[in-house]
Amino acid sequence: MKYVALIWKYVRPVVTPLAFIGVVVASFFFWTPLTSWVEATLAQYRQSGSLGHDHSHGGEHNHDAPKTELPSIHLSGEARKNLGLTSETLLPLKPQTFRRQIVLPSIVATRPGRTELHVATPLTGLVTHVHAVEGETVSPGTTLFKIRLTHEDLVQAQTDYLRVLGEREVEVRELERLTKRFSESAVVPERTVLEHEYARDKLDALIAAQEEALKLHGLSERQVQEIQENRRLLSDLRLVAPQLDEHDESDELRLSNSLSSPEQVAFVAPNGVQATEETSPLLAVEKMLVAKGKAVAAGENLCTLADYSRLFIEADAFEQDAPLILESLKQKWPISAVRLNGNDGETLSDLAIVYIDSEVDRESRSLHVYLDLKNEILNDRTNDEGQRFVTWKYRPGQRFQLLVPVEEWTDVLVVPIDAVVREGANAYVFRQNGNSFRQTPVHIRYRDQRYAVIESSDKLPVGSIVAQSSAHQLYMAIQNASGGGVDPHAGHNH
Repeated sequence: MKYVALIWKYVRPVVTPLAFIGVVVASFFFWTPLTSWVEATLAQYRQSGSLGHDHSHGGEHNHDAPKTELPSIHLSGEARKNLGLTSETLLPLKPQTFRRQIVLPSIVATRPGRTELHVATPLTGLVTHVHAVEGETVSPGTTLFKIRLTHEDLVQAQTDYLRVLGEREVEVRELERLTKRFSESAVVPERTVLEHEYARDKLDALIAAQEEALKLHGLSERQVQEIQENRRLLSDLRLVAPQLDEHDESDELRLSNSLSSPEQVAFVAPNGVQATEETSPLLAVEKMLVAKGKAVAAGENLCTLADYSRLFIEADAFEQDAPLILESLKQKWPISAVRLNGNDGETLSDLAIVYIDSEVDRESRSLHVYLDLKNEILNDRTNDEGQRFVTWKYRPGQRFQLLVPVEEWTDVLVVPIDAVVREGANAYVFRQNGNSFRQTPVHIRYRDQRYAVIESSDKLPVGSIVAQSSAHQLYMAIQNASGGGVDPHAGHNH
């Protein structure tokens, strides 16, 4: 102890200043967080109303928390414009009729038997010219191919037909000569006249049979008459684009004599009126299957045409949805379709169901529903060679979501889905009050991908002006202004 006291005597002058400095440094690091914690705790107790009350006196004090005002934010005119809050998106709440909808995945599909057309050659021959190119758009009556006929039976049938026509002309001239001599009282045996008449009648019967044989080879009555009038073989076959619905078979192919100048074919519509841009459909050459110089057999496909002016929307419904769809069809409620992955969610309205499939798909267990879709032309141009190319707005394979109304509600408040923001179990809309927007809680009765049905309340009566969009941006702005932490995913639907 004697030595300890001696050591402390010499060390104390040094340790005492160091200890004082240590206390000062410690208070600098720990005093500020300590005071912040104390202030936060006091503020929490003040907000809950438990500070400054004597809990020994039961029932003397009101323990209910004070009512807090709904959060709101003041926006300048520029801020409202940036958020798209204009007279078109700031609308009063009014009771209206709403139809609950079911969503069906759908796809644009072709119309079987109408969209796709095959052009085949009825006769065997050699392709001498291809007038159309793949991707080109043509009208009914436009020449597509020219074929040199090489079918021996057809050539022989035409040859025999011309020979019999010649023999008949000889018989007719001989009868005219004999008849003239008989009228001049010349000595002409009646038996000779009868023999020539019998020969003429036999040739008429043979000509009729040969004409039917030529028709069986694929020639039309007009083409057989052309052989009879011109006395020349038809060696060139010209195939033209067919009419879609009613048409004369003779309009689909043209046979001409190789020695004569090619005729200009004009397609005539079924009603007898000359076809124009308005009356004739547009056919796109989808696939070109032959080239110049290719030998083709009778019945071989030469190209595929497609009419995209009208298509189907094919939707897949669950089997249990069939009664709801039938009810919608019975009520004649208009159906909408929202396009996916294009044109910012383009919506087609006033669609009608054409028919519902009679069978349920065995693999997917879905029921196909078909709706009519009228197409639109986006671009129509003609190149330097006179070839026309058309770009259609809707194409087979594009995806839509079909919105089918299945139930109708009356006198309900409806807002777009962008007018509602979700925070956990709570939902809010933003009511306008001058230049301020107040975050107002609501109860959602129903919501889908586009609309939400909400209930009116004391805080949100009928007639309140509500922001129809940008609810998430308003919510984020209020959270930032209040200094609270913001979840960037709050209010979003993924």
